[in-house]
Amino acid sequence: MSPNNGPSPLPSRAGGRSEPAGDEHSGGWVHLVDYDPKWPYLFQREAERIREFLGGKALRVEHVGSTAVPGLVAKPCVDVLLVVADAANEDAYLPSLEQAGYTLHIREPGWHEHRVFKGPDVNMNLHVFSDGSVEVDRMLRFRDRLRADSDDRGLYAQAKRALVEKKWERVQDYTDAKSGIVEEIIARTG
Repeated sequence: MSPNNGPSPLPSRAGGRSEPAGDEHSGGWVHLVDYDPKWPYLFQREAERIREFLGGKALRVEHVGSTAVPGLVAKPCVDVLLVVADAANEDAYLPSLEQAGYTLHIREPGWHEHRVFKGPDVNMNLHVFSDGSVEVDRMLRFRDRLRADSDDRGLYAQAKRALVEKKWERVQDYTDAKSGIVEEIIARTG
């Protein structure tokens, strides 16, 4: 299942926007829920599965996104960050992830070689990036800032709650609409 096997039917980022596959990512209302203390457990379970199947190829596995921030409202979907040596070299990790039950849903070679997998039994997004990608640092700085700063966490929650009042053509449009507040908070990380 290499990207060299012809054109990919998978969605990709176009014009700064991603087209996730699956009905849960088509248009409509975005659903937020209160923080669920089981999210860290679900992350840990997936992290162990990823490490078991990838071994040393999993350079870093982190819980990211809103479900990684205690007390923050979130879409009930656990975001996991996987760092590999080279995300473009799918042959090095994709077969192992498929063997573990993950399914490749998004391939974005033009945006930090980003890949997104869905898990076999947890509502999750497994984000794969290359070692050294600036996006890895941004995601972790944002998460850590929200964990440490209650004012920024509240500001972000307020923005999210306001945005879910709108019906979106695509969930990615909701994500894109948060970019201003995300950039504002990241700028405060130094």
